[in-house]
Amino acid sequence: MIVFPNAKINIGLNIVEKRDDGYHNLESVFLPVGWKDALEVIVDKKSENGTVFFSSSGLEIPGSANENLCVKAYRTIQQDYDLPAIKIHLHKNIPMGAGLGGGSSDAAFCIKAINEVCELNLAWGEMHHYAKQLGSDCSFFITNKPAYVTQKGDVLETISLNLSGKFILIVHPGIHVSTAQAYAGVKPQKANYNLEEIVLNEPVENWKDKVKNDFEKSVFEQHPKIKNIKDKMYQNGAVYASMSGSGSAVYGIFNQEPDVDFNPVYAVFKEQI
Repeated sequence: MIVFPNAKINIGLNIVEKRDDGYHNLESVFLPVGWKDALEVIVDKKSENGTVFFSSSGLEIPGSANENLCVKAYRTIQQDYDLPAIKIHLHKNIPMGAGLGGGSSDAAFCIKAINEVCELNLAWGEMHHYAKQLGSDCSFFITNKPAYVTQKGDVLETISLNLSGKFILIVHPGIHVSTAQAYAGVKPQKANYNLEEIVLNEPVENWKDKVKNDFEKSVFEQHPKIKNIKDKMYQNGAVYASMSGSGSAVYGIFNQEPDVDFNPVYAVFKEQI
């Protein structure tokens, strides 16, 4: 079975407070986008039950195979089910460490694929349960629809966000932003605006002065090149532009197909919604 895990972008990202468990409560809107990996999951009838084989191509994935979230997805389900041997191949296309959720999406789509090829008949809630164990935003990709997100990023409210006809341009400059450093530069506090209400009820043109990503200030200070990408989006007609997550990918939303020339060393994705 072949599936195509997709990325997401954050529309607004407010770091609300630090939790007792060391994580942070946040609020954001997650929007699925079409930048995709390719993931193949097949049953290996020749190998012993409970065995998982992982291989990859495309972008180089750091760490050992056992650390990959797809393998961890298999191991997590295996705690409750007797699984056959599985072969997993991931062709990595979504940039890593970009704030696009690619690794979490791979894990969530792997859960859904294992459910299908192993005929587990997992309930929707069970798949969310496994996904939450793998990463804060992993659960989002089980439903994979626009959502207002709170708590650690794992409490989801599906919303009817309609951006049809608009274009999204995403640029990844190849800069690694440390999540720990990004959080260190933010003072948690509740936002002085209602993110969900603005995103759902106001035109995108109004978001520029109202919808913020709390990570931008400190990340832009450390990496001016990332800020330059956002500025260039606006200079070339974006009605809204923002860094996604803690970076370093930046996206712009345009009313018309953008014609922006970015340095060819950057990874660029464009689609009409």
